[in-house]
Amino acid sequence: MQNSKIVFRKFFLGFFLAITIFVWYGVWAEERNGLMTVAFLDIGQGDAIFIEAPNGKQVLIDAGPNRQVLRELSRQMVFYDRSIDIAIATHPDSDHIGGFPAVLETYAVDTMLVSGVECKSSICEKLDRLVEERKINELNVTRGTIIDLGGGVFLEVLFPDRDAANFENNLSSLVIKLIYGNNSFLLTGDSPKEIEEYLVSLDATNLDVDVLKLGHHGSKTSTTNSFLGFTSPEVAIISAGKDNRYGHPHQEVLDILEEFEVKVLRTDEDGTIVIKSDGSNLIY
Repeated sequence: MQNSKIVFRKFFLGFFLAITIFVWYGVWAEERNGLMTVAFLDIGQGDAIFIEAPNGKQVLIDAGPNRQVLRELSRQMVFYDRSIDIAIATHPDSDHIGGFPAVLETYAVDTMLVSGVECKSSICEKLDRLVEERKINELNVTRGTIIDLGGGVFLEVLFPDRDAANFENNLSSLVIKLIYGNNSFLLTGDSPKEIEEYLVSLDATNLDVDVLKLGHHGSKTSTTNSFLGFTSPEVAIISAGKDNRYGHPHQEVLDILEEFEVKVLRTDEDGTIVIKSDGSNLIY
């Protein structure tokens, strides 16, 4: 009997210790110390960008081609977190939205932002059904839309600047500027050179950023000299799959980046790329 009591006490103490560790792990994991996190997820050939503001607000911009995004999200979010505040589909190419059905089935998403381009693919149909079933607030956004994440973090939509319903997919890509204090990121979807030059003509001064996510996975169809000159990034991010069949990133784009002395980080070589900001400095 005495032995049973000792065993029970040990079990109880062990259980209590495990619960304590569990709770403090959660507190530690959620301690952000005023830092914003931007993670360019390694999801193969595609785009997926996870943003967490210092106040805990979370945004997922694109979701890659498949369920692989769930694995990468689990590495960025605490294990019991099953909600994302805002999901953003830059445009309906499958390598950008193919993972969204799995995301919406796994996480509670409050709001979904889209460019408004028409899409009748099976993935879009499934997304539309999930958005309706889960009562997700879906909004078409255009230039001038500001999303305040709180704590000095903002998302500013730079493109499209009109109804994009009849645009070609890449031409409809949402271009979003992420701002936290003195740091800024330009996230361009698959925007081609025509859109880059159009943005320069609209307001070149607003394009100056610290981090530029290159359009179209480093394809030669994006990243002109003038656009790179006006954005003048410290870091360029290329989201591409290892040994992808498109040859992304193209050598001529890499040559331009070298000419401008821009540091290049690539998901196909570096895996998931995490950049943190305190509003003044980048940490990566």
